[in-house]
Amino acid sequence: MIVAGVDGSEAGLEAARWAAKEAALRGTALRLVHAMPAWACEAEEGPYAEVARWMRDGADTVLNEALEQVRQVAPDIEVTTERLPGDPRPALIKASEGAELLAVGNHGLGGFRGLLLGSVALGVAGRARCPVAVVRPLPAGARPQIVVGIDGADSDVETLRFAFAEAGLRRAHLVVVHAKESLPGPAEAEQGQPVSGTLREWLERHPDVKVREHGVPGHPVEVLLQAASQAELLVVGSRGRGGFSGLVLGSVSHGLLHHAPCPVVVLPTGRRD
Repeated sequence: MIVAGVDGSEAGLEAARWAAKEAALRGTALRLVHAMPAWACEAEEGPYAEVARWMRDGADTVLNEALEQVRQVAPDIEVTTERLPGDPRPALIKASEGAELLAVGNHGLGGFRGLLLGSVALGVAGRARCPVAVVRPLPAGARPQIVVGIDGADSDVETLRFAFAEAGLRRAHLVVVHAKESLPGPAEAEQGQPVSGTLREWLERHPDVKVREHGVPGHPVEVLLQAASQAELLVVGSRGRGGFSGLVLGSVSHGLLHHAPCPVVVLPTGRRD
């Protein structure tokens, strides 16, 4: 099952539509969820009962609007809607348990116009119990191409597993980017070592996926942003080499979430809170 968080914003609806198409590709169900104060979910009597009913009606309106949008893009998938009690971040993290994927908008209602990423998206990426898709519109001239960033860490296994499977579902080309501040020489940049050894197993498992390795000297954020300028999806791990155990998001994934030109999927790696 795929879970999509909606809040009535256009970004939330974008996430719901994206999640619906993803569910159709995977042949799985979609669960649309909306978080609201816990007390309002159950208050039937008392001085705030009328306010609680009004809030529940508002939540249902948000969910029904998202459901209508989903039906337009993926009419054949199974869809359920649910109100979640509590703050959106912990509520979505809990909802992600057992899910294949959690999709959220890159910003929501109440976000300042100048902010590129909302607090909910930033709060769940890396903390959820499944991969998190932070959805934004595709760039102009987007091609059927997925970009995945790796850095030689153990977490590359799960990142590559997701990226190859996604490329197969979408029949998209896969660009594997191994970026470093500096590479030892032209041979490594061209040959992609040690990336080639890492990829060999995945190429055997997914012979239909066309893959291009891209070893480039430079800051990983800048290199990945450039590589994803016309991609339909960017895939990264939540933390890479050198990440402090107390940090949920590394500097690379954090930077990409703020500035990526396309939807980003963050894989949960390492220790999570």
